[in-house]
Amino acid sequence: MKKPLFILLFFILCTSSWAQSTQAPTTKRPNIVFIMSDDHAYQAISAYSNRLIETPNIDRIAKMGMRFTNATVTNSICAPSRATILTGKHSHLNGKIDNDFPFDTTNVTFPQLFQEAGYQTAMFGKLHFGNAPKGFDQYKILPGQGSYYNPDFITKNEGNIRVEGYVTDIITDMTLDWLKEERNPSDPFLLFYLHKAPHREWLPAERHLEEFTQRTFPEPATLFDDYSGRGRAAKEAEMNLLKHLHWSGDSKIYPSVMKELGIPGTSNWDTLAFSREVGRLTPQQRANWDKSYDLVNASFKSSFPSMDEKEKMQWRYQRYMQDYLGTIRAVDENVGRVLDYLEANNLMDNTLIVYTSDQGFYLGEHGWYDKRFVYDESFKTPLLVAWPGKIAPGSTSSTMVQNLDYAQTFLEAAGIPAPADMQGESLLPLLTGNSESWTRDAVYYHYYEYPAVHMVKRHYAVVTEQYKLVHYYYDVDEWELIDRIKDPQELRNVYEDPAYAPVVAELHRKLEELRKQYGDSAEISQGYLDTYLDRLEKNPAYGTNAEVTKKLLEERKKSRKEQ
Repeated sequence: MKKPLFILLFFILCTSSWAQSTQAPTTKRPNIVFIMSDDHAYQAISAYSNRLIETPNIDRIAKMGMRFTNATVTNSICAPSRATILTGKHSHLNGKIDNDFPFDTTNVTFPQLFQEAGYQTAMFGKLHFGNAPKGFDQYKILPGQGSYYNPDFITKNEGNIRVEGYVTDIITDMTLDWLKEERNPSDPFLLFYLHKAPHREWLPAERHLEEFTQRTFPEPATLFDDYSGRGRAAKEAEMNLLKHLHWSGDSKIYPSVMKELGIPGTSNWDTLAFSREVGRLTPQQRANWDKSYDLVNASFKSSFPSMDEKEKMQWRYQRYMQDYLGTIRAVDENVGRVLDYLEANNLMDNTLIVYTSDQGFYLGEHGWYDKRFVYDESFKTPLLVAWPGKIAPGSTSSTMVQNLDYAQTFLEAAGIPAPADMQGESLLPLLTGNSESWTRDAVYYHYYEYPAVHMVKRHYAVVTEQYKLVHYYYDVDEWELIDRIKDPQELRNVYEDPAYAPVVAELHRKLEELRKQYGDSAEISQGYLDTYLDRLEKNPAYGTNAEVTKKLLEERKKSRKEQ
């Protein structure tokens, strides 16, 4: 090649490269890491409050990004919450109104859209429903609730496997293995990292047993709530720490000790729950487990006979917190492992990271455990979102947001069009400082599973930053209005207070507006109820409270005859 021609070609190439560099740069699509634990109360994350436990690794996400103080769910129960997250639709549309109703598999889930758009997609941990999640290149998921020790997994490539060890560590190992070994560094990824913990029956890792079984935690102010300020729904729920927690499966009192002490209410389910988890331990694991719980049982055996009812309640609370919070310690440690990997491998800057739970959880507030109600500890969920360079570090938002919004948020962040039937609103304006473009000032809630475990009555609600209007519509017809600002512990129903009449009128209007917007109605609710009662007639035991179930089924038969 002659020298002048070479110089000319070199000049053309350089000019072309310069021209491209001066054009608008192509946006590199972000990675998305979605971290979700099961039943992790916001009260048990020190970014919200360090009253119960320190969670320094989960807090790292809050420090890097935004902490939401009014993040909520549309239906506070595990599988329905997950279905809402995947579809961006309320329960009555995706079909998963409770843990038993089937998920409508014709729904498009947002991971499918990511996969079609060229993202690598992977899920590890607890899905809770369905054994073949759609839209994932790789998955290893727990069957149903899964087990804390030596868990089984349903895998895409290996079939069903069992892995020895502690579930929180194993899920993290699988996640890191995929990031290290299977991920293609040239393509963006969507990673679901989903923990079983801290779901019931709360078995901490061996390394945390000695510490947590000996700790004492502060009691919530409403531990001895008598529900006098509210109606039948709160009074008749069955999730009281003293009355309804299992002694063996939940509090880890050996069946032999229960029998010796003559503790009433011992059930087959209680002992089965105990044996189902503890029976999975290897001899060495069991020896380590007994080392701590022998002391718990010995102390209980000597003190129980002299306890009054208040002391028993306090004992149940401490025992609950020791195990519940013990499982969270392992979650925090393992979240730290994943964050460390992202930082060490230069992945943090272009990765949107979310930490949340499938719903909130009662940690003794109102004397309760579990969730289901629209009261805050159940309805609100932790939500921490980091995206370096996009979200201001250490920022907070009190805006009413929901798990309904996650799908559209992730799709917008990735530049993928959202289906028109998704019902959420992208959080990106809130996350990036453009909150003036946010359009929603209230959220809609609907809980369906009654009569069933915990006997929380069916209800729907509209919630704003200041108020909460609730309608309990089956087995009762009760309305509640809670002033969230003046009554943050939610102890007093002010629906009949004349001073709140204008608020009641406005919230009724807003509630009907939201029900119409989201396509919910009394007819749809009745259809789901009829199907549920059909099932209950075939299996009344599912109602859990035999007396109430019998009454409701008799009323149904009477109503049919009258028609």
